[in-house]
Parts: sequence; C-alpha cells; structure tokens
Amino acid sequence: MSDLLLARARRLTDPAPVDVLLRDGRVAAIGPTGTLDAPGAERVDLDGRTLMPGLWDQHTHLTQWALARNRLDLSGATSAAQAVRLVADRLAQDPPPTGTALVGQGFRDGLWPDVPSAALLDAVAGPTPVVLVSGDLHCSWSSTAGLRFLGVETHPTGVLRESEWLPIMGGIDRVDDDVADALVADATRHAAARGVVGVVDLEIADNLVAWRRRATAGDPAVRIRAGVWEQHLDAVLAEGLRTGDPLTAGGLVTQGPLKVVTDGSLNTRTAYCHDPYPGMLGRTACGVLSVPTDHLVRLMAAVTRRGFTCAIHAIGDAANTLALDAFAATGARGTIEHAQLLTWADVERFAALGVVAGVQPEHAMDDRDVADRYWAGRTDRAFAYGALHRAGVRLALGSDAPVAPLDPWDAIDAAVTRTREGREPWHPEQVVDLDVALASSVDEQPLGLRVGAPADLAVLDEDPAARLTATGSVRGMPVAGTLVAGRWTHRTV
Repeated sequence: MSDLLLARARRLTDPAPVDVLLRDGRVAAIGPTGTLDAPGAERVDLDGRTLMPGLWDQHTHLTQWALARNRLDLSGATSAAQAVRLVADRLAQDPPPTGTALVGQGFRDGLWPDVPSAALLDAVAGPTPVVLVSGDLHCSWSSTAGLRFLGVETHPTGVLRESEWLPIMGGIDRVDDDVADALVADATRHAAARGVVGVVDLEIADNLVAWRRRATAGDPAVRIRAGVWEQHLDAVLAEGLRTGDPLTAGGLVTQGPLKVVTDGSLNTRTAYCHDPYPGMLGRTACGVLSVPTDHLVRLMAAVTRRGFTCAIHAIGDAANTLALDAFAATGARGTIEHAQLLTWADVERFAALGVVAGVQPEHAMDDRDVADRYWAGRTDRAFAYGALHRAGVRLALGSDAPVAPLDPWDAIDAAVTRTREGREPWHPEQVVDLDVALASSVDEQPLGLRVGAPADLAVLDEDPAARLTATGSVRGMPVAGTLVAGRWTHRTV
C-alpha cells in the first residue's frame, strides 16, 4: 500500500491547516501544511476540507437493510387503509415474480385510526402473498396468502407480534446468497459515501459463515463487527473466538458481541415497562419480557468468561432494570441497546456499572408521538441522551437499520436538535452537544486525529459546527471522501 499525503486539511478540533501522512493503514504523521517530507507519497490536496475520524454505525441489521432498500416503503402510511392503497399501487405497477411475496417495510400502526387485518390485504392482493414488516421489526401484517408463504396456515388477524413473528421473520429474506451478498456490498458502498468506516452487524443469521463467504469476494467497503445470536453461539465458541478476533484474512471483519433481545418495542406496545400501557389489561399489559432474567444471567456469565462483550436489547424501563441487574450480576461488559425508557435510578446505574448506552436518536423522532400516547407522563425520561451523558455514560450512536436509514448524520442531527421536519424540539432538555454526538459516532478514539490511529477517516465538504449554525441541521452532510485503513472507499475530491 503506497503512502498517501492529505494536504491542507482542517481538523474539527483546530482550524489551522495541516498535512496528514497515511502509511500502512495508519496515521503516520500530522504536521503544519508544507512541513511533512514524504517522498513518493500520493498527494491529495483537500483545500481546507474538514478531516475527521470516520463514522461508525454501532447497530445495524445489514442484510435486512440491504433488502429493505428495494422494498415497498410504508413509513409514511398514516392508516391501514393508506397502507393497503400503497400495496395495491405496487401490485398494479410492479407485481412480485410468481412464487415470491410482495414485501413492504416500515409501517407504524401505533397511532393508526383503523386496525390492520389480513382481510384488508386480501381484498387487493388475492392469491399474491403480501408480507408487511413494521418499522420496529417486531411485528408483521400479512395477507392470507402471505401467512401461508411464511408457513402460518391460519391466524385470526394476520398481524404477528413478537414471539409469533421473530422466529419466522427470516422467511421474507429467502434470496440466493449471491443476490444477498451483492445487495449488502451495494449498501456498504452507500454507507461509505456517508462517511461510514465501520458497522456492527447484528443480523439475525449465521454471521460467521455469511461474512467469511462475502470476504472471499474482497474487502468490504466498511469494517464489520459481526454479532452472534444464541442460536449460532456454539459454532463461534467451538473456534475459540472472542469479541474483536479477526474472522477474515484482511482483518476488516471481526467478531462482534453476543446479541440478546429481552423485550419488545414501543410501536408494537411490547416494550417491557414498570407501568401498564394505557387501555391494556392482562398478562401483557406492561409489555413482553422475551428472555427470563435467570437465563439471561447464565448466558451473559458464560460468554463473559469466554471473552465476549454483550449487546442487550432493552427498550422499556423494566427491561432496562433487569438488563442492568444482569450486567451487575455477571460483570459483563458491553451495551444496552436502545435504552429508550429509563428510571432515573437506572441512569445512574448505567454510569456506575460502566455499561454503554447503544442508542439510535432517529428513533426518538420517529416515535415521539407514539411515546406521548403510550408513555404519557413518562417521556421526560424517554430517549434521555442528555441525562445519560451528564451522568457520565458513554453513548454509542447507531441506526438499527432498517428501522432507520443507515446514515450517521441523521442520528447526529436528532441527538443535537431533537427535531425533524420543522417541528418544535421534543424534550430539548435531552439534547447533547454536537461534539458529544460526533464523539459518540466514532470508534473508541478521541474526536481529533492522532498519530498511530487507524487511517479510517472521513473528508467533509463542510465543517459540521458551521453547517449546524447556518442551517440548524447536519442532515445531508456532504462527504467528499472516506478511507478505511488508508484505502479510499468513497472519493469525489
């Protein structure tokens, strides 16, 4: 790999222009413009553009995201009737091939005035299978033929939630490996164009096999940390792997954390809470606890002894309490993913236990209205990023793609503005400063550049702070270049 000299760069932390020398995949030297001697290095003049550590998305489902980019988008539907009209339009314009299903993505029925049912879809789809996936991935809505496509012979409503849905959700992802791999490669190139240098892939799949197969076609456009689920854990442990171990020869794919989902979601009204959801009675009135706490503790303890970190999904405040209990009981390290509703005592426990809050700020913008309805009186401690940061908790930002688009600038903007589309900021007391959001979007290194760090860098056409001041937003931040281990993965400069 030849040396690369990035000339006349501006750092986030210092307006004085510098030259940055990259060698052997790392930052080899930083000096005032014109002071670095690098015979034979390729010189790229950045002309005062901002150079910063590349961005990470710490929570993705890459195959689902890659597939969702080509599916019927239902995120804008405000009723079941409107969603059905979108399905009808797609069936008329672009029906799925025989033997496959029309798959839609992103509906959120928590505030709909009408109720989804298989009969509504049957009226427009007939024998064509239709499977619609919720924005939070925790439920689906299918036509009768869609249910049969999933292997479900009968169902009273066609809406499958949590334990009915999650074990069979992979049925809509049945595509040939070469097709899925090509779509994933395209999705990672698109991510690189947004300044992304790495993602944590928590796809519900045998990620060890999938990423080793993909790596045979060449290095991915971003670094990959491949998470493992309990059902695939034995094979990973049998190889003696630990979190951080390389899985491929190139070293860009490494073993990620153990992922466990302990409760449901807000939009599905299954996030496990201390208080019941308004109007809900019975056993699930407070949501659903998906994994018994004693099993979670045994599992976390076992993988901790084998060198794994843990990524524990917990959305409701009761689920977060139990997840923190498990971290305390096992000494495990890692993240609680989502952490959407917390008690004030648990905010402090995050800090005391050293648990990282793996959060997705764009979800707060998607869910503000449904939270106001179903967590009424509690939203002062929902998506409480400001409180977590002030307590000393490390934040790790992500998208949960396809729940939100894989674009860190959306997450950064939501964290620092708490608004979107011109609305009033929602609980502005929970904003974090731009430098905090940026630091929470890079990978375990200072926000500034440093000698010896991996040459995983993003080149921005604008300074984020200046853009935020001028426009009130950093969404759509123009990215001129991205480098992973000193190799261009996106370049317009």
